[in-house]
Amino acid sequence: MKSSNLLVITDRYPHVKDSVASSFVYSQVNVLKKYFKRVFVISLNPFIPKLFSKFSFMHPRWRKDAFAKDYSYDNVEVRFAKYFMLPFDFFKRRKGEFAYKVAKKLIEREKIDFDLIHAHFIYPSGYVGAKLKEIYNKPLIITGHGHDVYDMPFKNQWWKEKIINILNQANHIITVSKSNYDKLLQLEISSTKISNIPNGYDSSLFKPISMNDSRRKLKIPMDKKIILSVGNLEIVKGHEYLIKAMKKVVQEEIDSLCLIVGSGSQRNNLETLVKELGLQDNVRLLGGKLHDEIPFWMNACDIFVLPSLNEGNPTVMFECLGCGKPFVGTRVGGIPEVIISKKLGILVEPKNHEQLADAILKALNKEWDKEYILNYAKQFTWDEIAKSIMAVYEEVCKNDRA
Repeated sequence: MKSSNLLVITDRYPHVKDSVASSFVYSQVNVLKKYFKRVFVISLNPFIPKLFSKFSFMHPRWRKDAFAKDYSYDNVEVRFAKYFMLPFDFFKRRKGEFAYKVAKKLIEREKIDFDLIHAHFIYPSGYVGAKLKEIYNKPLIITGHGHDVYDMPFKNQWWKEKIINILNQANHIITVSKSNYDKLLQLEISSTKISNIPNGYDSSLFKPISMNDSRRKLKIPMDKKIILSVGNLEIVKGHEYLIKAMKKVVQEEIDSLCLIVGSGSQRNNLETLVKELGLQDNVRLLGGKLHDEIPFWMNACDIFVLPSLNEGNPTVMFECLGCGKPFVGTRVGGIPEVIISKKLGILVEPKNHEQLADAILKALNKEWDKEYILNYAKQFTWDEIAKSIMAVYEEVCKNDRA
C-alpha cells in the first residue's frame, strides 16, 4: 500500500478549529496514513441558510461560513465538499446525490488520484463512495458506525432499500460492534463481506496524567469527586438522565461535581433542567473542547459516565479506559462487548436515572485497579485497530485485482 493513495469519504471530519466532534475518523486516518503514499479526505459538509440558525437543530458546523477550510498535514489532504441543504424530508432523501455531485466536482477539479475508497457512515458517505466506485472502478469499504446501522435502515421501506442497495455495492463492510453486525445480517447482507472491528483511541494522547496536575491546569476543585461526560448535547446521548441522577448523588451528601463536555441542540434544555433541579453548583455544561484538551479532562475525573440511549461503539469509552478511568454507562450498542468486567466499570439500562445514580455512587466509593484498566485498554489503541483495517484493505485489493 506504500505506493497507493487512499480516499476517505466522511460527513464528519474536524475543521481546523473544531472540537471533539469527528475525532474517531481523524484518529483512524492519523494511524492509517503511514501505510499509504497519500491520503485524501473529502468531508461532506452541508450548509443551511442563516435564517435557520435560530432553530435548535441548527448545528454550528452547518453554517456556510463555518471553519470548513481545506487544509493539509503530513501526507493527508483534507477537502470540504459543501452542498446546500434544508431540514426537510425532500432534501434529506436527496442528500446523498447532492453530496456526490460536489464530491465528484472536487475530485475532477483537483485531479485527485486514488486507489481505494473508505467511506465512514453508510449515508451519505457510503452512497457517495458507491457512486465513485461505479465511475472510477475502485474498490470500496464502508464502515457503519451507529445510527446508520441500527436506526436508519429500519425507519421505513424507502430507507431500508436505499441502505441495502448501498451496502451491496461495497466490496467489504466494517462495523464497530457485534450488535451492529447482527443488524446488518437482518438486512440480509452476507456475513462473508462483514468484519466487526471496534473503534479505538489515540494512545499518544489518551494516557495517564497526574490527576492533580490535570485539575490545576483546568482549574477544577482538588477536593471534589469529579464525574465527567463527553459527547454531543443531543437527545441520543442521554445527558438529561445524568443530570437527574446527579440530584440523588448530591442528596447522598457526596461532595461532587459533574462536568459535561460537548455542544449541541440540547444545551438550552439541559441548562433549564439543571436550574429546575437546583444543581447549578454541581453540574457544569462546559461546551465543546479541543480534542487534544480532552485527555486532561479525562485524567482530572474520578469516573467517566456515558448515559447514551443508543450507540455504535463510542470512542470516548476507549479513551477513558486508556486513561485508566472506570466507565459508567448504559447497556447499548457495543458498550457491553467492551465493558465485560466489573473491574472496568458499571453498566445500567438506558433512560433510568435511578439506576444510573446508584451506579455513580457505587463507582465513586469503589477502589479501582487502574493498572488492570490500562492493560485491558491496550488492545484498543488505534495502532492495533489499524492492523485489522489494513488486513481488510489488502484482502479487498487482492480480490479486486484477481
